Amino acid sequence: MINSVNSLYLSDRQVERKTGQNTLDQDAFLKILLTQLANQDPSKPMEDKEFISQMANFSSLEQMTQMNKALTGFIEMQKDSHFLSHSQLIGKEIQWEQVVANPNGETDLRLNDSVVKAIKFQHGKTRLVLEGGQVIDTIQVVHISRPTDKE
Repeated sequence: MINSVNSLYLSDRQVERKTGQNTLDQDAFLKILLTQLANQDPSKPMEDKEFISQMANFSSLEQMTQMNKALTGFIEMQKDSHFLSHSQLIGKEIQWEQVVANPNGETDLRLNDSVVKAIKFQHGKTRLVLEGGQVIDTIQVVHISRPTDKE
């Protein structure tokens, strides 16, 4: 009986070391719980409180796993939505800020005008491709207009 518990524990530990995983997943949690139930001392069975507590932990683990999956899906959906909403900028004239170093070694903000030619998703961010070939972050944009609406 002890050998089966040790082999189950050791096999799980070896898998953890191979993958570098530090957390217990649902399967590992259930294996431990079933091993405890199967190998408990018949004269001192697991108390109801302990069993209920462990089942509550398992339930919490399941809910957190499901919430994590839902949140990951939501974030991916937001990335797509964010990217598509910026496609409306194609063909628009924008004014954008650029940080430039001056001869004194200080930085100044320069305002540039350009027309947006394309949108791309790069390194987890939506970026604008301008007519001169520059690629800028959307946060640099300070003004948007139609090309004929110049002030």
